[in-house]
Amino acid sequence: MQIIIVGCGKVGTALTAQLCNEQHNITVIDSDSAVVNAISTTYDVLGITGNGSSYNTLIEADIEQTDILIAVTTSDEMNLLCCVIAKKAGNCKTIARVRNPVFNQELDFIRKELAISLIINPELAASVEIARLLRFPNAIEIDTFAKGRVEILSFKVPENSALAGLALWELSSRFRCDMLVCAVERAGELLIPSGNYTIEEGDMLSMIATPQNANNFFKHIGIHTNQVKTVMIIGGGGITYYLTQQLLAMGMSVKIIEKNKERCEELSDLFPRATIIHGDGSDSNVLFEEQIEDSDAFVTLTDIDEENIMLSLFAMDKVRTKVVTKVNRVNFSAVIHSLNLDSVIYPKHITAELILSYVRATQNSIGSNVETLYKIMDEKVEALEFIIQPTLRIINTPLRQLQLKENLLVACINRKGRIIIPGGDDCFMIGDTVIVVTTVSGLQDINDILKDR
Repeated sequence: MQIIIVGCGKVGTALTAQLCNEQHNITVIDSDSAVVNAISTTYDVLGITGNGSSYNTLIEADIEQTDILIAVTTSDEMNLLCCVIAKKAGNCKTIARVRNPVFNQELDFIRKELAISLIINPELAASVEIARLLRFPNAIEIDTFAKGRVEILSFKVPENSALAGLALWELSSRFRCDMLVCAVERAGELLIPSGNYTIEEGDMLSMIATPQNANNFFKHIGIHTNQVKTVMIIGGGGITYYLTQQLLAMGMSVKIIEKNKERCEELSDLFPRATIIHGDGSDSNVLFEEQIEDSDAFVTLTDIDEENIMLSLFAMDKVRTKVVTKVNRVNFSAVIHSLNLDSVIYPKHITAELILSYVRATQNSIGSNVETLYKIMDEKVEALEFIIQPTLRIINTPLRQLQLKENLLVACINRKGRIIIPGGDDCFMIGDTVIVVTTVSGLQDINDILKDR
């Protein structure tokens, strides 16, 4: 597809890298010539220095032949204006990043009246991800498929676990749960395992199951799965606002520590059922005074990555159940991963993934049949959801007869709401949605899972 990206910040750069890798024709627009030159040198894209809301700039970017325009500048108003002008000039699909909470209650109106295809609020999206982790605190990462009927959960095998020493093929029968381990990371090495893989303590496993079966599995292996009841949040910004709304609705007790006195007063007015503390959350004395050791979960949401990381490391052996760390910069993800933090949230990754999922879904109408895409295991593995259409050549063929690519696993079949963890005798049928887990990037069609002939 022909795609224009307006704004070459971290999200714009991440989108450019991924969409180029998927063989789309990309044009980037930014007002900073140095940024444009850097990104157009690194990736095979056309770079234009200019204002993305300018009609002439968009014409230069060939807006009339463009399928999707993505506006991810630092200004909400600029992003919305870019989309409006692009829609008028090229009648393409448009995506805008809008962050201001003032707009949040009006997004449906804005989207409909301005004919914008998709509006993404990064802070809201990040808060939804954190709330999901607090609902199932033993998971490090949770992604949902099949409209919430299936989840992929990543977790670390603890010491003295009942899983240690077992081969993967033994799990379902031993613990009487319909689930499948679809990816494993051990000592930095990642693989899509066979049934003969033997689990060891410290392995990072990604498993796919229905929420009910996931709960049953964790209970059988002795891992506590109840959601947290008390949460301490450091920082009172946008993510905290949305997260507090969700946590209070889930019946959790929320305590927020924020440096800015005016912001504390605002939060107190917005959330009378939450406890708002005016103080420095990076001061250990304040944390002990507010009884950090009595908290089930600890979430660091300041604007400083280093502070969030240090606070999380400090809290790891003090908080009872869950520690979540927000990190804005994605450049040092490998270093952060090596720190062995509990759960790390990258709002920019989440935003990019939501946009990529929409692009994939748009492709669906012009040749691709990818419904959903997530990157798991520290971005090293893709989990994709395909829809099985009548024209596909692999319908009604048992999986054992298909010549699948290496490092690829058919993990789940959703057949009219019935979830199937497939074996060799299962096959695809028209209307199924199928979840594939792989280290092979850029799959656009279910036929791409087959080896090249």
